[in-house]
Amino acid sequence: MSPVRAVLFDRDGTLVHDVPYNAAPERVRPVEGAREALDALRARGIRLGVVTNQSGVARGLLTEADVRRVNKRVEELLGPFDVRAFCPHGPDDGCPCRKPRPGMILDAAGRLGVDPADCVVVGDIGSDVEAACRAGAHAVLVPTPVTRPEETAAAPHVARDLPAAVRMILDGPPWEAPGGAPAPGLYADAEHARVASGRAGRLPAGPDAAPPRTRRYL
Repeated sequence: MSPVRAVLFDRDGTLVHDVPYNAAPERVRPVEGAREALDALRARGIRLGVVTNQSGVARGLLTEADVRRVNKRVEELLGPFDVRAFCPHGPDDGCPCRKPRPGMILDAAGRLGVDPADCVVVGDIGSDVEAACRAGAHAVLVPTPVTRPEETAAAPHVARDLPAAVRMILDGPPWEAPGGAPAPGLYADAEHARVASGRAGRLPAGPDAAPPRTRRYL
């Protein structure tokens, strides 16, 4: 039996294909094998959550109601989650919940009644990994075309796709000490620079603002 009690997933680019600032539920498309992978975790009694930056709200590109409608569609396609959290703030708002800060991870773990050390965070960019580490949780990175090479190199665990990440969790890998991956600020600084340069990554998700390399905009 896996020692993991909860798995918290990033949404865009991890559970579903990234549509920059998506406000349209009909545009939600799960990544390959997502439903089966999540059902395998559910069958083992592992709690599931979604933790997602949605800066499109702060940018005026979508509303919190839009985010909730998209989240509802994600659940229709992928099954129920035990906890959902999103941060509507922008990269310069100083919000303690916005990844790479750990607020959403800590909040989700608390709402589930589990210790962060018994949680795994699965995401596709460095801010997901850093948020997990800062919260004292474990992390698995599933790289996509927007994942920076240094983020992959620094991640404590890397899986080629979502089903592989779930297999890793279920097989119970020799987890490192919780929170023991990247140096604080490694991802935060890189992300802030990308946001400032107009390529950055990862806040709210909102309508469709055709960006150059998708989610790095968040």
